[in-house]
Amino acid sequence: MYRFSLPARVLFEATAAAAVFAWAVGFASAQEPAPQTMALWPAAAPIGDGKSEAAKSTITVYRPDPARANGAAMVICPGGGYGGLVKGAEGHGIAAWLVQHGIAGVVLEYRLPAGRPWVPLIDAGRAIRTVRANAEKWGLDPARIGIIGFSAGGHLASTAATHFDAGDPKSADPVERVSSRPDFAVLVYPVITMGATTHGGSKKNLLGPMPSQKLIELFSNEKQVTDRTPPTFLAHAVNDKAVPPDNSRLFYAALKAHGVPAEYLELPEGGHGLNHYSGPMWTAWQEKSLVWLAAQGLIPRKDAEPAAGTSK
Repeated sequence: MYRFSLPARVLFEATAAAAVFAWAVGFASAQEPAPQTMALWPAAAPIGDGKSEAAKSTITVYRPDPARANGAAMVICPGGGYGGLVKGAEGHGIAAWLVQHGIAGVVLEYRLPAGRPWVPLIDAGRAIRTVRANAEKWGLDPARIGIIGFSAGGHLASTAATHFDAGDPKSADPVERVSSRPDFAVLVYPVITMGATTHGGSKKNLLGPMPSQKLIELFSNEKQVTDRTPPTFLAHAVNDKAVPPDNSRLFYAALKAHGVPAEYLELPEGGHGLNHYSGPMWTAWQEKSLVWLAAQGLIPRKDAEPAAGTSK
């Protein structure tokens, strides 16, 4: 079995991202709007504590053919250990897959934390707000805006699902007036905890080399689940050595304890990255997650079927 370590995945994606983006654009049908990349912040981006910085955070919006669009959307958080972004297979490739099933895919290129733990979450919340604020213009349902994340991007997605707010109705910025709560989440081999079974590199990059116990608790998302946490689908390989499956198990148990609709798909093999994003384990989480989304009433059942021209 061939697996990439987290640094190797980032290096591979750094060289392949442009090719994957070109493939994703070329794959789109003539009826699909061209992908649109836009700045996440119109000016300086907040970093917390009332401070801000110049930032180049972006989202790239992929919308389905209007004839098959079902109104759902997902903000996509690529992984990379919070030290890089695996934005090919875990970003633009996922967006291309989603639009085949009538779902808008929004690839988030979030700021890397370098020990500033709130920065990626601020970007993720802004991305959700931006999609929701533009729902009417983009033909979306503002009550079906989800989030999907992989590895450290799964930690970011689970953070967005447990640390959100209703928006500031007094803000001069219309985007900031709407909620940052995702309506559902899909987490694939996610980092969840900052405790014993975390991924060490992600923890250090996010929290810094000597985080306080309070910070560790706050970003151990299995400890932040409430009955307001959105419905969540998780998938993880039992032999994932980089990010142990206990991460998903902890979050799933917390969701069930709070009565949140959830499903956990534990895959028998595939390691971290599920055999380099291909084969039956990669296909399994995609198919099962779509069926789960349909069962939750988030997409039509017809859109949970394999797209025409794709193989099992």
